[in-house]
Amino acid sequence: MEHILDLMSDSNPTQNDSMLTFNMTSANTSAVVFGSLLSPALDKTISILMVMVLFVTMVSLGCTMEVSKIKGHIVKPKGVVIAVVAQYCVMPLTAFCLAKAFHLADITAVVVLICGCCPGGALSNILALALQGDMNLSIVMTSCSTMLALGMMPLLLFLYCQSFDNLQSAVPYVDIIVSLVMILVPCGIGILVNYYRPRYARIITKVGLIIMSIAAIVITITATAAIGVGIMAVMSPPLLAIGALMPFIGFTFGYVISTIFKLSQPERRTVAMETGCQNIQLCSTILKVAFPQEVIGPLFLFPMLYISFQLFEAMVLIVLFRCHQRLTRKEKDVYQPAVTDDGLKACEGSV
Repeated sequence: MEHILDLMSDSNPTQNDSMLTFNMTSANTSAVVFGSLLSPALDKTISILMVMVLFVTMVSLGCTMEVSKIKGHIVKPKGVVIAVVAQYCVMPLTAFCLAKAFHLADITAVVVLICGCCPGGALSNILALALQGDMNLSIVMTSCSTMLALGMMPLLLFLYCQSFDNLQSAVPYVDIIVSLVMILVPCGIGILVNYYRPRYARIITKVGLIIMSIAAIVITITATAAIGVGIMAVMSPPLLAIGALMPFIGFTFGYVISTIFKLSQPERRTVAMETGCQNIQLCSTILKVAFPQEVIGPLFLFPMLYISFQLFEAMVLIVLFRCHQRLTRKEKDVYQPAVTDDGLKACEGSV
């Protein structure tokens, strides 16, 4: 962070005083925020639980995939290319425009930009399944965006955050590779199960999703109780607006772009989820590596704010989609003409 401190020292005395006040405030707030974070033992327990749940979930999602359809997306990667372009063009640009529109301070803007430059995560696969999307496209797209993150994240951070040279060395390549392994290995197991033992695939999928749902509720309640004070410290009106707008814009533009290129309806829903969902774990890792606690303060918790809006908006879309499905089915059942015995006789007589 020497470069940032140099920038501060080169500014005028008034700016120095204001920045000093900002940093002291951030440090004091940070002490309160981080004092209320998870204890080391609880943090480790939750991390292990999340890894286990992620493994089971990805195996379950792999059981919904078919080798032939995966090959189809690889041989004709139209959907994958559209999804990747949407992921790495829409979200970083959205983060940059929102940071400018709300006139965010430098450090706050960089936090938002880092979140926007992250690839999609495993959560997008679960949400795509809930929306009855194309799971084969979802997994392939998540894997591709994660692999591309090794090069795209440094490039995007260089383009959008040129004043912060230390960000280039803060990209967590090891964590990106681990994320990729955690996607590919369990999914591969699920694909093999579906290929060789398809009768077990549905059972594994149902059990895995039940475990995922229960674990998600438990982890959310525990984490919220532990870091609720910290989240409240981040909730300034501009960050609230940005946290709400970023996933919404991602979902919207992902669907619109895939519609323009005439993808199927399941593929459109999948691209929408893949575009709007960010890998929050990677974002938090970069913030830990790039900024000391006394500089970033409570902004470290912005990814938690983002994922809260991301999940809420995705759940609203899922509920609306399910309601639309039910209404459509009812209309078909109501307006479908019934064929009576007299009708059948009349048809036979006419023939």
